Amino acid sequence: MDKSTETQETDGLRKHKKVYIIKGKHKRKKEMKQYISIDIGGTAIKYGVIDENAQILIKKSMETEAFKGGPEILKKAIGIVEELMKETKLEISGICISTAGMVDIEKGSIFYAAPLIPNYAGTQFKAVLEEKFKIPCEVENDVNCAGLAEYQSGVAKGSHVAVMLTIGTGIGGCIILDGRIFHGFSNSACEVGYMHLDGGEFQDLGAASILTKKVAERKQESESDWNGYHIFESAKQGDETCIQAIDEMVNVLGKGISNICYVLNPEIVVLGGGIMAQAEFLGDRIKQAVKKYLVSSIEVNTTIAFAKHQNNAGMLGAFYHFCGVHKKE
Repeated sequence: MDKSTETQETDGLRKHKKVYIIKGKHKRKKEMKQYISIDIGGTAIKYGVIDENAQILIKKSMETEAFKGGPEILKKAIGIVEELMKETKLEISGICISTAGMVDIEKGSIFYAAPLIPNYAGTQFKAVLEEKFKIPCEVENDVNCAGLAEYQSGVAKGSHVAVMLTIGTGIGGCIILDGRIFHGFSNSACEVGYMHLDGGEFQDLGAASILTKKVAERKQESESDWNGYHIFESAKQGDETCIQAIDEMVNVLGKGISNICYVLNPEIVVLGGGIMAQAEFLGDRIKQAVKKYLVSSIEVNTTIAFAKHQNNAGMLGAFYHFCGVHKKE
């Protein structure tokens, strides 16, 4: 992309949509391959076009409207591909999808999903999109994609054993061994959010979403009066109730991360998701909590780092997964 690269942000004509278009000129002898990448989250779908050098050429977003269920999300995916093919007039070499839920990567389908997206299990992205558009499609879990992005071009690059944790409304994880996602026997490896700690599941105790409930209860106020940003800003101003709730969440994260380290002995643990917004405030606190629960011989050899790619992680990781599947082509 040359120095004249221009970034433009406009509000789309359709409701719930923001459009980001990044244009650049490439001097090349042959046409560079282009891929459509779609990152399906519980709140938003981010999508666009990526070239073979992992440069995001076009980026857009729309609301997931998860309550409408799996069939509607599949329709959105079809519409996205049609829209980008029509808008860019580019020859698309493949469709790359990152999505919430447990994914059968061979079939490119969802086999388990949380109630947030009704009827998502059974959604056949790969079969439907390949049949309709006659180009290859590959699908991978969103946390796995985030981990791949960090391994390929982020803070975990070159590591031999890495763990990626996304911490937001829930907690998800993935394991990367020498650049390859470890999926486990039934594509369910590193579902650490369901891991049991004292008092409940890891994601029920350590996710950022617990903060709002705790602070509202202790202040005897409505949960609607509080959100994560408000809690952290209040903590920075010395609010003891908010500080205590954050410290409790951090302590749970320290326990959970330490337990994972005892099993996997990773070189690096990468933290991403909604927690990234408070990386500066939480970074040292989380490292100290992990140090509290890990024996020193493991702790000194384990790096805790915050993710580099943030909102682009899903799109980039989906692209890297596609390339890994089709690397011989």
